[in-house]
Amino acid sequence: MKENKRYLLVKGNPENIKKAILDFIGVLGMSKTGFSFIKKERDFAVICINRESVNEVRAGLCVWPEKMEVAMVSGTLKSLKKKAN
Repeated sequence: MKENKRYLLVKGNPENIKKAILDFIGVLGMSKTGFSFIKKERDFAVICINRESVNEVRAGLCVWPEKMEVAMVSGTLKSLKKKAN
């Protein structure tokens, strides 16, 4: 079966995104998210995760001591770019 992905636009330091998620849900949870970076810039990143783990990833980013927020969630990269502009 094909995994349904969601694309998240995360504002904050991209170096800490993976650390925040790993710290909150652990190694097993991280493997279930199917996490991958699509694009990294200095103050934001676009990440790809499984549809079922969106809430856990958002919670992990919220409890991290440094400020990070999920600006947008989308099912496709094309609509994410359209919403961002």
